[in-house]
Amino acid sequence: MTWRGSTTILERILACLPYLLPLISAVGFGYSLFRQFPALQILFLPLQPVMLIYSILGQYGELIVFFALFLLVVRNEKVPHFIRFNTMQALLLDIVAYLCGIILRLVALPGIVFAIQTLSTTIFLGIVAAALFSIIQSLLGRYAEIPAISDAVYMQVR
Repeated sequence: MTWRGSTTILERILACLPYLLPLISAVGFGYSLFRQFPALQILFLPLQPVMLIYSILGQYGELIVFFALFLLVVRNEKVPHFIRFNTMQALLLDIVAYLCGIILRLVALPGIVFAIQTLSTTIFLGIVAAALFSIIQSLLGRYAEIPAISDAVYMQVR
């Protein structure tokens, strides 16, 4: 159910696209899981073209895409609220993934490899679950309510 009017099919599809960012960020956390379950990599094959574009853009590709989405979509009042909301929520999920990566690098010690792998897998599953939930809700034309993150999105998107 949308609280700002109905959404079209095109708006629903466009609202799903920004969730590629947190999914791509989450892939880095899933390597230990991919080694244990190689068949799981097949599910992430559709992300390969987007990851290739990021590699072409270079080291700052993700940052460029992040600011482009923020400035051109989230801050643009002409874009429907549904798309702006989902874009901002995807950007916040991407920020969470980025911060988790920094924290994991800071606490990575040689003696706690198993704990780091477990934490990485948990982060991977959490980001993927939140992104998939949001994509499904967006395709249904509903606002995906993720605790704490959605509250921050509502403060940013008016």
